[in-house]
Amino acid sequence: MPIRVGIIGASGYAAADLMRLLLGHPAADIVALADLPEKCGPVANLFPKFAGRIDVAITPADPEALARDCDVVFLALPHTASMTYAGPLLEAGTRVIDFSADYRLKTPGLYEQVYAVPPDEANLRHAVYGLPELYREAIRPARLIANPGCYPTSAILGLAPLVREGLVAPSDIIIDAKSGVSGAGRTPNLGTHYPECNESLKAYKVGTHRHQSEIAEQLGLVGRTDVAVLFVPHLAPMDRGIESTMYAKPLQSLTPAGLADLYHAAYDDEPFVVVRDEPPATKDIAATNYVHLYPTVVGGRVVVSAVVDNLTKGAAGQALQNMNLMAALDETAGLR
Repeated sequence: MPIRVGIIGASGYAAADLMRLLLGHPAADIVALADLPEKCGPVANLFPKFAGRIDVAITPADPEALARDCDVVFLALPHTASMTYAGPLLEAGTRVIDFSADYRLKTPGLYEQVYAVPPDEANLRHAVYGLPELYREAIRPARLIANPGCYPTSAILGLAPLVREGLVAPSDIIIDAKSGVSGAGRTPNLGTHYPECNESLKAYKVGTHRHQSEIAEQLGLVGRTDVAVLFVPHLAPMDRGIESTMYAKPLQSLTPAGLADLYHAAYDDEPFVVVRDEPPATKDIAATNYVHLYPTVVGGRVVVSAVVDNLTKGAAGQALQNMNLMAALDETAGLR
């Protein structure tokens, strides 16, 4: 019997990428799409590419109806909005995969500090951070998955082998990242208006971006120590993709060959992580669920380059990977 899938927040870019992937999934059916009333109607009105392919209309979000009709519901919603729907869905027995940050941060007080609203503490304690490469076994039985952010996916996977083995100073990590404009969402604003961002590259929220806390917390859990990162994101003139270049201070002598061995040992059995012998490009992973990593040593610093597609491995593809694990399916179903 197919997995019955619902999506709340169906008008966004990440939701559209999830629909694209679900159409090719061998064991899932899209049975419900929901959003704000002004965004309801035939899905092809918002995304013409789905004309003749998806016959489910977008309707106002009704947690009771979604819980009745769906086995799993994806929340493709802004931060602080997901907790409105997650609780009722979970109480009704539906499994939930949340794209927002509402259930990602575990440190007491950190979510309220970063997002300025109290967390849903009752459900937060049961949420599993949905990065399969780190938490695969915890994801399988989970009822609520906190799907990682797109920047954190690249940074955490890029740095985890180093931090886990205690090879770099945990208080001296710099992450320089560039993202395509789809990472800002579909709602129009001046900063992502085409004439403003085309033929241009701009840093923003230097050292204050909300993903900095997520990256530091997860790396701290990996390394079992306090981790401090300086995270500098940039808006790049491309539709999709993230490139993160990370710099860390080694605590012992490291060589490029030794680092390559470390990363191959960490990731060669992972279906969606590729360790490269040269810096990767965002075009290498466009519209795929893959992460490409390149570690090396330069001028007394460990340097790691990571690329992911912000809408796929950084959002929809990773969410589908998590659903596969939760449903005891082949982890790669619908993602190859």
